[in-house]
Amino acid sequence: MTTTLRPTEPLQHAADGALSRHYQVCVNSHPVGAVHLSTSPVFGPRVAQIADLRIEEPDRGRGRGTVAALAAEEVARGWGCARMEVRVPADAGTALRLATALGYVHRNRGMEKALGDTAPRLPAGSRGRDMTEAEYPPWYERGLSSYARDLADRGVPEDEARARSRRDHDLLLPQGLATENMRFSVLEQEGVPVGTLWLAFVGDKAFVYDVETDEAFRGQGHGRSLMLLAEAQAIAADHRVLGLNVFAGNTPAERLYESLGYLPVGYSMYKNLL
Repeated sequence: MTTTLRPTEPLQHAADGALSRHYQVCVNSHPVGAVHLSTSPVFGPRVAQIADLRIEEPDRGRGRGTVAALAAEEVARGWGCARMEVRVPADAGTALRLATALGYVHRNRGMEKALGDTAPRLPAGSRGRDMTEAEYPPWYERGLSSYARDLADRGVPEDEARARSRRDHDLLLPQGLATENMRFSVLEQEGVPVGTLWLAFVGDKAFVYDVETDEAFRGQGHGRSLMLLAEAQAIAADHRVLGLNVFAGNTPAERLYESLGYLPVGYSMYKNLL
């Protein structure tokens, strides 16, 4: 039996150069699923993403998804793309195993925690305060460099990583420290600044964009205190779910989040197209 992709629409061209197309997955011309392939709105036209890949229940377990994913990669090569990106839900075990078998590498995972009604208490001597206008610019520049470095360490070319870091920060923080629905905090221990927190409020959820303990104070439990501060701020703002992303290989952070009750909700993975 032959598994192929059949376009169900003309190739879509956006004004910014983005491409997109929907396909049927067919076996001997009989539809058994669907694929949506597009270039990445985050990384640009040289990077493709499988936005959706679905095989109908009766045809699962027969390798249809594998062939469809490989066919999508060939289409992306034809578009001139050098990398593929996928986002796999944490509860989609079959899809995660398929992506891994096809050579996709885990870059980061999203995690969430359901919060209660009572804010956690910080350890004795710890307190959070708002970041000042003077503290914001150096924090912002460190964040640009750190985020770009994390991306570059996990498969994104350096120039692309720097551009994405700048683009993401500009998009998320158009008014800097005064950007709506963003909160920037400094954690102090006995009056000494030891770390920073960037928290966003999105819909009914809160999201930790950045949490960092100053290098001189690492290994002393301040990372946990910063996360407790994030939970307290989310609850105070009447948000009952707190999310975050953690880069693959950041074992101390992964262990911390797991110990605090955060659960995976999705995996971002990539594959270089040779």
